[in-house]
Amino acid sequence: MILHLDLDAFYASVEQRDKPSLRGKPVVVGGVGGRGVVATASYEARKFGVHSAMSTGEARRRAPNAAYLGGRFDAYRQSSRIVMALLHELSPGVEPLSLDEAYVDLTAGGIDTSSLAALDLLVSDLRAELTHRTQGLSASVGIGSSKLIAKLASEAAKPNGQLVVAPGQELAMITPLAVRAIPGVGPATMERLSRLGIATVADLQRASVKVLARELGPSAGAALYEMAFARDDRVVQAEREAKSISVEDTFATDLTEADQIAAVVDRDAVIVAKRVQKAGLFARTVTIKVRLGDFTTWTRSRTLEGATDSPERIRSVARGLLAGLAIGSGVRLLGVGAANFSTSAQEELFWADEELGPVTEEVNSVPAMRRRHGLGSTWIAGMDVEHLDLGRGWVWGAGRGVVTVRFETRLTGVGPVRSFAADEPSLRPATLLPMEYQVEGTSTRPRS
Repeated sequence: MILHLDLDAFYASVEQRDKPSLRGKPVVVGGVGGRGVVATASYEARKFGVHSAMSTGEARRRAPNAAYLGGRFDAYRQSSRIVMALLHELSPGVEPLSLDEAYVDLTAGGIDTSSLAALDLLVSDLRAELTHRTQGLSASVGIGSSKLIAKLASEAAKPNGQLVVAPGQELAMITPLAVRAIPGVGPATMERLSRLGIATVADLQRASVKVLARELGPSAGAALYEMAFARDDRVVQAEREAKSISVEDTFATDLTEADQIAAVVDRDAVIVAKRVQKAGLFARTVTIKVRLGDFTTWTRSRTLEGATDSPERIRSVARGLLAGLAIGSGVRLLGVGAANFSTSAQEELFWADEELGPVTEEVNSVPAMRRRHGLGSTWIAGMDVEHLDLGRGWVWGAGRGVVTVRFETRLTGVGPVRSFAADEPSLRPATLLPMEYQVEGTSTRPRS
């Protein structure tokens, strides 16, 4: 039996936990600029039609009164490590898919999976302990006889719920679903299936494998047909010691030509792929890092449905991440990375980039560095700050030489709002508040 855990609206939930004034209100986390992309929207924001991978501009049109925050990845990593350490207490077979999602091989942990009532109690206790250790976050959890069923069960349990699918009930669960519910089936594949009159898993079960192969390709058609009958033999791949493999280039003169930048990405992607191959690993996540001439650093990543060591695949995804990034001030540093490793290749159902999950985007303007270099200060909505007299808070908004701060933390109630000149010497970026169960370093292993 396999467990799938998915933290609910993770980035937005962390922000709501740490910012009392945002609890119960629409929150959107992601790129806040004109070319920004939504990473996560709170459930309150989703009621307005805001969702991940949507442009920030469209999100603002749909939910103009939501809080738009640039993201605090140190805070997300802090909470993610707590959750992954908790999962390792259940079993050594933990396969993290991202900061907010993981599979767990319960059998590898010596857990008796013969009693559904006991499994249900296990999940209840797990979710309660997760909420306790993370000081308020919630997760949806599914258990099933395969990765496919476990993930579908956690999706059905959203938000903040749980579902254990009994062995033998897999077909009863999956048959009524829309085909889009199967992981890896995106808009492009749905369009092809629609031409065949296939809208539900039940339709897919009645389809001809030959027709599917002709429309989607032999491998993808066969894989999708197997999924329709809940046949999924993928195993949980516990993480290896290597956390990431990357290559970075710093340029003496900032690059400004798109073809130059693309050529560097292509070259670095091939180098990364060769290092992944040499390590005997396969990567699920591809990342690019771009530092502009004004020191703003963009980090973008995308997680595949499978795992690969293919130079062509890594290069294709890296190129896709580069698309749409404004480079007007020139590129000072450029890097390509691979992470989220497994020890065996896991073929993707589909190769098209439009079938991939949303882009995760992190922007770091390094305010302290800018001030030291005399470039003026930059304050990003949502970032942690500290005032010498008023204490800790977060940036509520900034512009036209003014920064507005709400002075509150997860340990306080709703706090007051104050505005300052953007170069106020008493105001500075703050480090994270510590958490009782936090796990230091990059390892997701529990502390000894």
